[in-house]
Amino acid sequence: MSWNKPYGRDGIVAALDALVADGTLPGDLSYERITVETPREEGHGHVAINAAMVLAKPAGLKPRDLAEAIAEKLRSDNAVTKVEIAGPGFINITLSDNVWFNELTQILQAGTDYGSSDMGAGEPVNVEFVSANPTGPMHVGHGRGAAFGESLSTLLTKAGYSVTREYWVNDAGAQIDKLSQSLHLRYREALGEDIGEMPEGLYPGDYLVGPAKELADKDGDQWLAKDESEWLGVFRRYAIDAMMDLIRADLERLGIRFDVFTFESSMVDSGKVQAALDSLTDKGLLYTGVLEPPKGKKPDDWEPRPQTLFRSTDFGDDVDRPLIKSDGSWTYFSTDIAYHWDKYQRGFKTQINIWGADHGGYVKRMQAAVKAMTTGESGGEGDLDVKLCQMINLMENGEQFKMSKRAGNFITMADVVDKVGKDVFRFFMMTRKNDAQLDFDLQKVTEQSRDNPVFYVQYANARICSVLRHAAETFGEDALTPEALSGADMSRLEDEAEKVLIMQMANWPRIVESAALAHEPHRVAFYLNDLAAGFHGLWNLGKDNTQLRFIVEGDQELTRARMALIRGVSLVIASGLDVFGVTPVEEMR
Repeated sequence: MSWNKPYGRDGIVAALDALVADGTLPGDLSYERITVETPREEGHGHVAINAAMVLAKPAGLKPRDLAEAIAEKLRSDNAVTKVEIAGPGFINITLSDNVWFNELTQILQAGTDYGSSDMGAGEPVNVEFVSANPTGPMHVGHGRGAAFGESLSTLLTKAGYSVTREYWVNDAGAQIDKLSQSLHLRYREALGEDIGEMPEGLYPGDYLVGPAKELADKDGDQWLAKDESEWLGVFRRYAIDAMMDLIRADLERLGIRFDVFTFESSMVDSGKVQAALDSLTDKGLLYTGVLEPPKGKKPDDWEPRPQTLFRSTDFGDDVDRPLIKSDGSWTYFSTDIAYHWDKYQRGFKTQINIWGADHGGYVKRMQAAVKAMTTGESGGEGDLDVKLCQMINLMENGEQFKMSKRAGNFITMADVVDKVGKDVFRFFMMTRKNDAQLDFDLQKVTEQSRDNPVFYVQYANARICSVLRHAAETFGEDALTPEALSGADMSRLEDEAEKVLIMQMANWPRIVESAALAHEPHRVAFYLNDLAAGFHGLWNLGKDNTQLRFIVEGDQELTRARMALIRGVSLVIASGLDVFGVTPVEEMR
């Protein structure tokens, strides 16, 4: 048996296989539902296993009897010091100190790759995030979605998935016409005309001033006397390109680059929208019908009109949805269906969309559409997971942060990132679950206090680096590399607090896999905070007890073992921060 991964399944699987070999268990049992977890309560060992509870019935045994048989196999393993059965058949295992010492050695040998997993087995996953309309700079709400999407993408990659980051560009519709008209007004202004206040409904921010001047310098006044029908297409394309350049620059501020930009217009021009609707028609999922009036106050102009409807209720939606309006034009939903079908056809059975909280009502219909389009397909049924990012309360010294003049009516992400820095912004956005509201105080997120999770984790790493620099005066830097320290005598780490810290580090691979499966990168931030707390706690113990200090005068072997311990903590912190695209700080100023 092997417990090379203390929180892995290899040890219990070996025990179960041994029971199959001696005839205690049948050979056709599935181990899929077996979990190997950290016990919730102290004193219940290091590993909790539910194997007897989930296998007893299909094996035709009582859970307690099966638990005893499993326990007997486990007790023969030198890595196991104690096995206890709790309740009706839960198994709690205590592992030997050597298991943890060996794990610390593995951390040092693996470096920041520790925690990486092949769980995903290269499965293609498409993560679509941000996808802000190209009508201006990104606001701070987009920034939360950007940080979340990028962190999730990196986490999934670390867990062994093949991830494609995608941006959906909505370059069609009335809002783009409004943008083009706004650019034309700025163009007239650039040629010397007093345009006055921007008309209501257009985009008042000054981010169109630069593109308008460029257009005026390039084309002169040739568009002044033209009818809108003649200049609208030119200004549309120019406006979209300018806004996408602006958005890309905003994303660069966060260190985010997308693999694919897909334009809504390409879905239409390529015939993919019509092809998607044809496919739904062939499956018998479209019909002509009349929708019920909207719930609540009925609009004055509402009237029951026959429309082409999609049988989305067959796939879990609340009501059937219109795809073609009474005037023959497509709804936005039609284009979205075509887009997600296109992603599936590109090989993405698993799709993840990150949307703002205001899109909550759109989730069921989109999941229904993906299920409908992919049911019966050779690639298997597609899966769409939608993560909603809640609003951000942006404050400064407890007061609401002022609006951006440049944007005209909202706070730009660039304003905030330039003020607090990329690393602080990205880390702090992960300190709450995506569907929880986030208070973001520009003062508090940069202050050096225990209440600031960004500082707290970075301070742990800075403290470690400080200790290592001090130790280098005695040992030399070459003796303190991870490779060199992996040969330290870890058995000198006898204090319980030291062992607990190693156990915390050893939990990192499980955090990576569980967070990736749940699509919840905030778990990494929570873990890093707990790991930092463990290190700071050990630091504080050393202030009161000189024998627990990291550098022990007159005992070089113990000091080397403790350097190995804290170097391991630093490597795991760096591995975790990498999920957020954050650079570990080596010195606090």
